[in-house]
Amino acid sequence: MTPAADFLGLSQYLADEGVQVEAALERAVAGLEASVAPELGSAVRHGVLGGGKRLRPILCVSAYTACGGERSPALYDLAASLELIHAYSLMHDDLPCMDDAELRRGRSTTHREHGEDVAVRAGALLIPAAGLLALRSCQALGCADDLARAVSGTLMEAAGAGGMVGGQWLDLLGEGRALGGEELNAIHRRKTGALLAASLVMGAIAAGVDQETQRGMREYGSSVGLAFQIADDILDVTQSAETLGKNPSDNDLEKSTYVALYGLEDARERAHAQVRAALAALERSGLSAAPLEALARYVVDRDK
Repeated sequence: MTPAADFLGLSQYLADEGVQVEAALERAVAGLEASVAPELGSAVRHGVLGGGKRLRPILCVSAYTACGGERSPALYDLAASLELIHAYSLMHDDLPCMDDAELRRGRSTTHREHGEDVAVRAGALLIPAAGLLALRSCQALGCADDLARAVSGTLMEAAGAGGMVGGQWLDLLGEGRALGGEELNAIHRRKTGALLAASLVMGAIAAGVDQETQRGMREYGSSVGLAFQIADDILDVTQSAETLGKNPSDNDLEKSTYVALYGLEDARERAHAQVRAALAALERSGLSAAPLEALARYVVDRDK
């Protein structure tokens, strides 16, 4: 398959899967709106349904089907649990005490639309909501209790201090400092990579595959996560805020980036090296998964 044909196929794949993910997110948000105060429900809707690539849920679905599972509404509900965590992280990341962002996905950030205190609480309630959604979705998929617990536990572990939250903390501590490559990798394997890797592992566990296949999915996800972050750093200096739909940039926040450390061309090569590592991990897992191969390439070829 030529790169152009591969891109066209992936574009349709992303569009088709995105429709199903959005429907699952709408179900999740509607359920939350029915059980919380109106101001919290409105903030949740703003933070969750404001667009985005939906890469994490699509990776989860792709992993599950690559491991032999069949698509169903319950699968997309499971995938949506990842996006709830991602949405909470963005809502809190944008707060005045963090990055003090004005723009996210081309529109005002949640705290600017609904107030800082509401955004804090709305983001926080997405954490237990995501864990419960993952557990119930696995039960609807027919997973045994131990597998359902393992899936929801994987999500919570990736979201917590050993994963995304810990990476965010290290990122804040690194502002205004010139970090080395190992320090950057340590931050972003947690901040970005942990949830991306969890997307693959959750799909694999729910599909009932063995530990070796799960390990391959985790290694693939970890490499894709680093490639994604390096690509983000490249886009931060090569695209406008209008194109990216977010503001401020990491440069404005005096954060260390792969581009600042290695230069633009070296950073590009490092991103592609991570893609090659991801594809090698996928091959070792013994899975034939064209969507996962295309998605690995997509993270470094995207324009926003």
